[in-house]
Amino acid sequence: MYDMVAMGAWIEFAIRWVHVITAIAWIGSSFYFIALDLGLHRDRNLKSGADGEEWQVHGGGFYHVQKYLVAPAQMPDDLIWFKWESYSTWLSGFALLILVYYLGAEFYLVDPAVADLATWQAVGISMLSLAFGWIVYDQICKSKFGDDNTRLMIGLYVILVGMAYFYTSVFSGRAALLHLGAFTATIMSANVFFIIMPNQRIVVADLKAGRTPDAKYGKIAKQRSTHNNYLTLPVIFLMLSNHYPLAFASEMNWLIAALVFLMGVTIRHYFNSLHSRAGNPTWTWLATALLFITIIWLSTAPMFRVAEPEEATGPSLRFAQADGFDQVHDIVLGRCSMCHAAEPAWDGLLWAPKGVRLETEHQIAKAAKQIYLQAGVTHAMPPANLSYMRADERAQIVAWYQAATRQ
Repeated sequence: MYDMVAMGAWIEFAIRWVHVITAIAWIGSSFYFIALDLGLHRDRNLKSGADGEEWQVHGGGFYHVQKYLVAPAQMPDDLIWFKWESYSTWLSGFALLILVYYLGAEFYLVDPAVADLATWQAVGISMLSLAFGWIVYDQICKSKFGDDNTRLMIGLYVILVGMAYFYTSVFSGRAALLHLGAFTATIMSANVFFIIMPNQRIVVADLKAGRTPDAKYGKIAKQRSTHNNYLTLPVIFLMLSNHYPLAFASEMNWLIAALVFLMGVTIRHYFNSLHSRAGNPTWTWLATALLFITIIWLSTAPMFRVAEPEEATGPSLRFAQADGFDQVHDIVLGRCSMCHAAEPAWDGLLWAPKGVRLETEHQIAKAAKQIYLQAGVTHAMPPANLSYMRADERAQIVAWYQAATRQ
């Protein structure tokens, strides 16, 4: 029978690929339409009754685009709806959350040094927090507080900073930043599903019935779309952060996340101002650079909250007790720990790659799955086989892991 761990890795890879593809499509269409809306010429008296127009050139052709403030006088038959990019991104992302963080909670989601949670508790907190984020955000937007867009954005930022601190208080650093990204992405996708698309359907239904659509539906949809525009870049950073311990494994990871949201605002403000021909706010580049320098400085704080226990405990215990562990322990110490250490001995390395340290029995047992996939099933590690791991050593790693998983 085909190795189920390898099969699971391929399934995860396939879903991650779908997630990236659909996210690119969603982000691309979102950025394009925001830029289009901001760049429209609204000072022209258009016979069509449109609010504004713009001429564009791409791929050897010219495009004449017009925007109607509410809707055209007659609904076209071939109206294109932009929604599946958003839905597919969220669904594939949630599938990854289940595969990696829920099913692998003991390795990626729960850190007993942060909060000693049972798997069901951690998963419950995760799911409830995502729903909580949308409900609170939506209610604030619909309240009197949400009438002022600037005040609303500040309020949303305060919520995001609070959630950053909360997540880093209950989950591992890696899971905390990714969950903050999922929290934000859930708000963005829910904006499309619960607000933007229903409002568009109301407008379409009014037009088909011969009624004049209320302009408020378009105004609300635009507000939520603008929020999505400013939240996109921080979400990308947070989703990529799990590859960079300097971000997620720092003592100040929640503050780093808070500053990332500000960087998203400064970057988007520059491009949005440029697209709207409101000026060229180059100061935003200096602000972004200063924010990033601050993040770099914060990340130099102690990389891990507490020292790891010296002995394997919990789910990793079975790997430490499995047949062949002593041999694998020696193999890893000889072939891997010169890089995967608190103070790497390899020239040019200042910290363990991906934050993975393999110096103690506990650390090696906890990283059993990664060692099995990276150095046993495949030859991904050591990179270019720089430490000369032999074929029989890789076979021992495979035999050890399989023995542990059969227990």
